[in-house]
Parts: sequence; structure tokens; C-alpha cells
Amino acid sequence: MIVYEASKKGFIDDVVSNTIDKKILDIFSLKTGHQVAKSEREAWRKSMRHMRDVLFDEQIPMDAGVLVEYHLFNSSKRIDFILSGQNEEKADHVVMIELKQWSEVKLSGKDGIVQTGFFGEQPHPSYQAWSYAALLHGFSETVEREKIQLRPCAYLHNYIKDDVIENSFYADYIKKAPIFLEGNAEMERLRTFIKQFVKYGDKSKIMYRIDAGNIRPSKSLADSLSKMLKGNSEFVMIDDQKVVFEAGLALAKHSSKENKNVLIVEGGPGTGKSIVAVNLLVALTKLLLNAQYVTKNSAPRAVYENRLKGSYKKSEISNLFTGSGSFVKTKSNVFDALVVDEAHRLNAKSGIFKNLGENQIKEIIYSSMFTVFFLDEDQRVTYHDIGETGEIVKWATKLGAKTHKLKLSSQFRCGGSDGYMAWLDDVLQIKETANADLKDLGYDFRVFADPAKLRDAIFEKNKECNRARLVAGYCWDWISKNNNALKDITFPEYQFAMRWNLESDGSLWIQAPESVNEIGCIHTCQGLEVDFVGVIVGGDLTVRGGKIITTPSARSKMDKSLHGYIKDRVENPKAADKKADSIIKNTYRTLMTRGMKGCYVYFTDQETREYFESRTVTNKETGKYI
Repeated sequence: MIVYEASKKGFIDDVVSNTIDKKILDIFSLKTGHQVAKSEREAWRKSMRHMRDVLFDEQIPMDAGVLVEYHLFNSSKRIDFILSGQNEEKADHVVMIELKQWSEVKLSGKDGIVQTGFFGEQPHPSYQAWSYAALLHGFSETVEREKIQLRPCAYLHNYIKDDVIENSFYADYIKKAPIFLEGNAEMERLRTFIKQFVKYGDKSKIMYRIDAGNIRPSKSLADSLSKMLKGNSEFVMIDDQKVVFEAGLALAKHSSKENKNVLIVEGGPGTGKSIVAVNLLVALTKLLLNAQYVTKNSAPRAVYENRLKGSYKKSEISNLFTGSGSFVKTKSNVFDALVVDEAHRLNAKSGIFKNLGENQIKEIIYSSMFTVFFLDEDQRVTYHDIGETGEIVKWATKLGAKTHKLKLSSQFRCGGSDGYMAWLDDVLQIKETANADLKDLGYDFRVFADPAKLRDAIFEKNKECNRARLVAGYCWDWISKNNNALKDITFPEYQFAMRWNLESDGSLWIQAPESVNEIGCIHTCQGLEVDFVGVIVGGDLTVRGGKIITTPSARSKMDKSLHGYIKDRVENPKAADKKADSIIKNTYRTLMTRGMKGCYVYFTDQETREYFESRTVTNKETGKYI
């Protein structure tokens, strides 16, 4: 998404007139609906003055294109400064400049990571610039088709040259994205770098073509897993993903029976928890460490295992992936590392009848010298889910393990829109946010009044690359289980009738080519993603007088998500109702965040549908919902 755009001349005029930060802020606020901290605005003002000085060079054309705060596709990340134009051979080039106010860093000993005084561990600026270029190249069809060259670099205009920031430890990344520091000589080096690629102006609006071009389907983690295990780099980790990955790798290397460690990584939907988890599994495997990927939900494991068939022996695959209940009888510190994904889904007891073991969190930590838990407490969707930070810290302390905590905040799902995630929390009344509507958030969210039209829209999207699916809240009995001729979810007035996909594909529902003709649920899609998701909301979530009402009794009796609620309600009605309310809201929050590019929703209740429709846009003058 383009925020500030001008020619070199226009940019210099805006800086000289001291209006550059206001112009950036006005457009940023208009397009994103967000304000920025005073410190960020001040950083814009200072950094733009330095970039003005860099561009005071007659050989850099006045009609070169300038962009500031360009939002990357499907991401909340922004490229600080872009200069676009053509080189000597008239080939299109984009120079991407990561700007930093830093004046000092320390070596971290971790690949691509530096230690800063205020922000803690951060990606080296050259790594960050290179990774942003890789992300843009990976998503933009226009960049590849038109052979537009991306040239990343970093400019630390307050940083005096030392043997840290340019240390040979970071040489590979500095080679990919050169770094320029404080002083006239460094500024001249940056000018020389720019002039290699921008000799002529940008008459063809290169960044507008990229921004308006097609976005390539995102790499599927499942599709890429086999290549990753064979040594290919499939996913470039961005910012906090890189920090978490390197922290996990370092802890795994240095953990022992006498030095047990637990790393807790919190992150919402689309922040890359599974990408970091699987990359970590691959790295640990290459180091010949005894490591396993652990999930309570079988769907992600089944999809990954299916993709590895033919490339690895069944026994090798089984040694990599396992369920969270498989550590009941495991001896102490058998594993070097356990990577626990979707840790919010962990239970106390294991087994089909929930009668085995004492506590899955305890048993997992006990079994390994290093354990990393990836979790999002707002995705606990059954009555038995106990995965939360406090519970993990409690057991880590009891078992003598040191606890470390990190967060993933960069949004790479739902169009990269943090605003959509915040809006969803607000509209579902999970937590209050400032996101009243969806205007200008760049995510394809639609409310349908006809389930058949919702179905047809998903069918149409699925034709592109088999990356669209229908899901629903578990409010309909699975009557087709014993009679395949029956349909589970029906709306006769709309000529809509479809079956649950709970048996034919099971955990592989999200990738089976024909499964778009059936409906998935929370149990077959959590931990996985598609490009477009269609969600049918049942009677367990309705709106009355603007208030979200959850009704546990509207759930199918065949669904075990709320098993235990009725018993608990007898003893403590208030606590049981609060827990059930959270589970139902979390279920729909999770379902509505499976789509990378869009979410289409049908509500069986009319007042609920009207409420969600009203919350998509507000009147900016009155602040009231339209």
C-alpha cells in the first residue's frame, strides 16, 4: 500500500518547507485509520532531512520516484524509504532503504541479530532490508514478470563507524544489503550506491505498477516442508520472527539436563508461529538434535506428514511429528528439544477418555531439555484447553527450568492487517479496541445474506489455486456419519445443503482437492490457513440490542468442545458461563482468521447479520455505525 509518494523534487520541497512529517501522517492516518506516536513522527522528520541531503546530487534525477512508509503485501511491515527509476540500460530499479536512528549496538552471537540498548535483540539492519526485499519479491507477480530489480540497503545516519555494526559476523547480509553510516563520506557512498541503479527518472510509475499488480499465492508451509528439510530456504523470516527463531536455536544448543530451558512465544493469528516452529524443527534436525514437533490438534500434523510421503520413510516422519498426549510415560530429558505449536490447545489429561497422565504441559517440559511453546490464549476453543502462559511458567518453575518469553506481533495474514484483527476482537466483544470499522483496512471481508451465494463465492475463489474453503460453527449434528446420502447443514429456503467433512478427508480436509464441496469446522482447520475462508455462524453466537450473546445449548450435542460445561455450571454458573462464552467467541475469531486474503460470512440470525454489516463502516463525522 502506497502512503507518501512524490518525485525527488516534490520530496525535497516538502522537507525544505518542513511539511514532510505532516503529509506522511495525514496520508498514513487516512489509509490505515491509525495515528502514530510522537516519537515516530519526530523520527520521520529527522530521517527525511538526512534523505534530502543524500538526494542533493545532480546525477540523481529530479523525476525519480520517492515513496515513504510503503506497506508490504499481506504484512503489517513498512519499507521506510524507496527511490525508483531506471539504470544506464533503462532497466527498472527500486532502491529500498531501511532507516535507523541507532547510534550503538552490540554483537549478539546469533545469526543476523544485534543487541540494542532500548529495543533488546533486533535483526541487523542489513538482514531487515534484505528480508523486506525478499518478501516483496515473493509476493509481487509484477516484480518477477517485468524483471524489476530490487536493491535493498540500510542507512544509519546517527551511527559512527565501529567494528560491531559492520562486523564480519554479519558479512553475508551486508553483502546482500549494504549498510551506510554517519558522516559525509558514508553519505557519498550511499549516493554512489543509488546512482548505480537510478540514473533516469521513473516515468512509468514502477511502484504503482507493483502495488496494483497481482499478488502471488503465499507459500504454503505444508507444500514447502519437504524442501525445507532437504536444505532449501523457503521462508524468509521477518523481524520478530527472526529474533524468536535465533533465540530458540541458541537455547536449544545450550540446554542440558542441568540447564533446562523453556521459551514461551505469544502471537496472534497470522504472526508466523507455525512458520517459525517448523523452521526451528528443520534447523534442530540439521544439527542432529533429538527434536519433535508437537501439537494437540492432529490437522497440522496430518497435513505436514502427508506432504512428506514419498520423500521420507514413515518411521522418519513419525519421529518428527507427534501428539501432545504422547509424553505420559516418557523419561526425563529424553529429547534435546520439543517444539510445541498451538500450545493453547494443550489439555491436562491425555487419551480418548481424558484419563491418562497428570498434565500435558508438565509431561512435555519433563521430557525435554529445551521446550518452546507457541501460543495464542485467545485461540483456546474447547473446555479442556489449558494452554496459557501462567500454567507453563508454573510447571517450568516446578521442574527447574528457566523461563524465557518473547512475542510475535508482525501480521502476515488477513491482508497483513493488524486493524482487521483488532476490529474482530472489538466486534466479537472479546476486547475493546479503537477499530470501529473496516474502512481502508485492505482486507476482503463480506457479509452475505444468502448462504448459497457465500458458497458460490468460495467455489469461485477456489478455482484460482485450491485455496478457499467453507467452515462453520459446530451447531449442526453430523447426521451424514451413518448415511452418506444425508446433508448435515441445510437451508431449504436458499437451496443450500452440504455435508460436514469430518470423515472422508478428516485432518487433510484443508488440502484435499474436492473438500471445497464439504464444510470444515474448528477441529479440522485450526493451525492451518487458506487464501479465502467462508464462515457460517450458527445460533451459538447472536446479537441482541448490540450485545453479543453466546448460547452453549445451540451447539450440536455431538461436539465435545464444551464437554464439562453443564457439570461445572451446577457448581459455579458464573464461572462456567464465562468460560463457555470465551470458547464460543474464540472459535469464531479463529475461523474468521483462517483467510490470508479474505473472509466471507453468513449469519443464520438476521439481527446478528445486520449488526456485523453495520460494523463494517462508520460515519466519520458522527462516529456512529452506518
